[in-house]
Amino acid sequence: MSRPLVVTALAAFCAVGSLTGSAEAAAPAAPAVASPSSAGSATSAGFATSGARVIYGFAWADGKGVLRVTPLKATLHTKGGPPRYTFAPIAGAKEKRVAYARADVRRVTSACDLKETEGVVKVDAKGLGTTRCKPADLTFALGLGPTPVRISLGATTRVYEVLAMPGSPKTAYGTIKRVNDTTVMFTRGGKSIKLGYTGLSFSRTTRSCGAAWAADRHNAQKNGLGHKYCSTADFTKALRSARRPVAVRIDYTPLSGQLNQVWETSAR
Repeated sequence: MSRPLVVTALAAFCAVGSLTGSAEAAAPAAPAVASPSSAGSATSAGFATSGARVIYGFAWADGKGVLRVTPLKATLHTKGGPPRYTFAPIAGAKEKRVAYARADVRRVTSACDLKETEGVVKVDAKGLGTTRCKPADLTFALGLGPTPVRISLGATTRVYEVLAMPGSPKTAYGTIKRVNDTTVMFTRGGKSIKLGYTGLSFSRTTRSCGAAWAADRHNAQKNGLGHKYCSTADFTKALRSARRPVAVRIDYTPLSGQLNQVWETSAR
């Protein structure tokens, strides 16, 4: 389940050639990135010159007044619509936790309490949100799902919302383990990734949505996958009951680290 704001604001541009970067080669990835230069229709973020450390990526809530973000390479596009970004992984990048209770916050919406841009995008020439908001408004935005941002870490922490597509979803079998009520670790082939969720689809094998994990096979298909539709709250409750990693099939978005759908399974 992608954030409405991102999808609504960028749906008109996802097929535009300038987003493909076919003639707009990105510069080598940097471990920490700063404001892109303004030259050309698509530019890659480079190193800061002011001394402030800058991070682009998809932010997730990680406790009161704290967010987590894994740094990504950012490429700015200025043709065919409002200034916007495509993100790409940086090899070896580690997740960062950033306190924002006293941060300078800017959103891309025309008002701080909007879930969507509603057709009005507030960004500057560098694609950074310009609507001045409060940290509580950032908490609201993070509650909607992964939030594309530019974070400047200096004497004052500055968090700018930006426009960026979340990436392509994938499906895979593996195991998940609860981290907290909005985060899981997904493991497949010996490799684990952290995934967050604020709203997802949950298909159960059990007779009841409120049953413990894999308590029965009443709604299991022949392939072992559950087909009883249940809620995000049901998933959170069921996962709490699991004392060890549990087998699942998931739909997820690797770039933004979002868990979109979970199938409880009694097979594989």
